Amino acid sequence: MAQPLMPHATASWLVDNTALSFEQIAEFCGLHILEIQAIADDTAATKLTGRDPIRAHELTQAEIDKGQANADYRLQILKGPEQVRRTKGPRYTPVSKRSDKPDGISWIIRNHPEISDGAISALIGTTRTTIAAIRDRSHWNIANITPKDPVTLGLTTQRELDAAVGKAAKAAGIEAPVDTRLEGDREALISELRANRDQLARDSEAAEHGEPAPRAEPTAETLFKR
Repeated sequence: MAQPLMPHATASWLVDNTALSFEQIAEFCGLHILEIQAIADDTAATKLTGRDPIRAHELTQAEIDKGQANADYRLQILKGPEQVRRTKGPRYTPVSKRSDKPDGISWIIRNHPEISDGAISALIGTTRTTIAAIRDRSHWNIANITPKDPVTLGLTTQRELDAAVGKAAKAAGIEAPVDTRLEGDREALISELRANRDQLARDSEAAEHGEPAPRAEPTAETLFKR
């Protein structure tokens, strides 16, 4: 059951301004009856400012009257307005990343030519005109555009990119490619990340005591990298 936005403040108002039972108020507000009792006795930890559920369009006076006339009646909250969601228009991209868009578009065109311009536009937040110019290499800055993974650039998420690739592959009747870039390297990458995290913790602890930071013992991975 839906509950009022501010249940404790709403309960306080109902206690002070109606003859509803504690059980009715508790159920409507999603609170325990002892909480309602504490509000009524002014023993709650903080004195609450009541919130009028009628003015908040969560209850009508007629609904309250029904509850006051019948202690077994359960109040029904009004359905509030639906949350407004942005469903159209280009994806917002921070100013600092906008110059990376052509590189991300170029990467998708090169690696996933099956993805439509419309899908690229939705992923990157750009115009079809820009995508077409990069496709046919008529873009004004084409000489400086370098294909780069849009996920790495922070222009989209891996989940969104995979979904777009899968959808485009299905529409084209081809098998969606499987990303195997990390196969064989995942454990080494995890070990390296853990080692870096542990070293940062040691550096921080040493800095607090004014001591030189102890260095981690070299591993096979770090030795081969040198």
